[in-house]
Amino acid sequence: MKKFGMLTQILIGFVLAIVLGAIFGPKIAVVQPLGDLFLRLIKFIVVPLVLASLVTGITSLNNVNKLLSIGGKTIAYFMATTFMAVVIGLVVGFAISPGKGLDIEMPTQNAEKTEIPGTIDTILNIVPVNPFESLSTGNILQIIFVAIAFGIAITAVGEKAKPLANFFDALALVMYKITGVIMKFAPIGIFGILAPIVGNYGLEVLMPLLKVILAVAIACSIQLLVTYSIAVRTMGKMSPITFLKGIAPAGVFAFTTASSSATLPISIRNAEENLGVSKEVSSFVLPLGSTINMDGSAIYQGIAVVFIAQFFNVDLTFANIVTVVLMSILVSIGAAGVPGAGLIMLTMVLQSVNLPLEGIALVAAIDRILDMFRTSVNVMGDASAAVVVQNLENKKKSA
Repeated sequence: MKKFGMLTQILIGFVLAIVLGAIFGPKIAVVQPLGDLFLRLIKFIVVPLVLASLVTGITSLNNVNKLLSIGGKTIAYFMATTFMAVVIGLVVGFAISPGKGLDIEMPTQNAEKTEIPGTIDTILNIVPVNPFESLSTGNILQIIFVAIAFGIAITAVGEKAKPLANFFDALALVMYKITGVIMKFAPIGIFGILAPIVGNYGLEVLMPLLKVILAVAIACSIQLLVTYSIAVRTMGKMSPITFLKGIAPAGVFAFTTASSSATLPISIRNAEENLGVSKEVSSFVLPLGSTINMDGSAIYQGIAVVFIAQFFNVDLTFANIVTVVLMSILVSIGAAGVPGAGLIMLTMVLQSVNLPLEGIALVAAIDRILDMFRTSVNVMGDASAAVVVQNLENKKKSA
């Protein structure tokens, strides 16, 4: 298997799960411990991974002045467009309903036994009373709040807090390494999760996947052609056509490689040469964006949550939807730079609304296809931020 790429390995595991599940039926449940182990490993890395990567992302701003000026504008823009992205994903998900139409009753005991808090309680519960308790119990929303507080405070303190910043940097690197190792077992984990589902419920459980791809493609197109176009026109004072032409090389490269980091040099060159962004702004906004701005991934989270909820016959309440919006925004920062970030992010979002993690197996085989769409949107979103911040900085200097 080592000679095959990760995508090929996952597809092999996916196909084997379908074939063997169909052949052996319920007897294939003997492999379920493999899937359970993979899910436990994913849960094992979530808490330290979110804490370390988010603190590191915030402290990379270096100083408070930059945070309040370019950094403040950039982060505000990222949060706004990510909010729009997950809302678009949810709207398109509900409109297309990729998980409906299946006459299958899946077990949803966890969702039924868990009392869902109201919207106000959900928002209040983001702030922890005891951060150590939040870490020990794995409360993702509260952990993200703690990480943001630590990151901003470390940046404000400056040099004296450098050892703490270095600690989180090292912890983040260690967690990325552990995550990389765990993701190598993804094909086996996917097989262990999916094969028993196919064995118990048949091949028809795979039918909604084409609708998931269609939903992600439509939502990403809306984010690009509507959200970014309006932003660069109104706040960046640039023609959307000029913007799209200027950043197209980076967008195409991102689509083919599915890597924001690999696309970064092309993004910086396109922004400076084609979009008129200064080196000061491009060298700050674009690297930061490649780390914490994941609009395409937020779209994916919204659609995947709707798909999995519909598939498992779970009705999402308004409080659930608010939680999905908040979590999709926050984990787009917390899971940044992680191999297999899409699956990691989806795990955290599903946990926040008590949806079965087994649903991850249904989208894992097409994750690479979805990753191409969402990475391209991520990169173009970073470029739109650079254009907007550049224009706002120009206005500030001329005022």
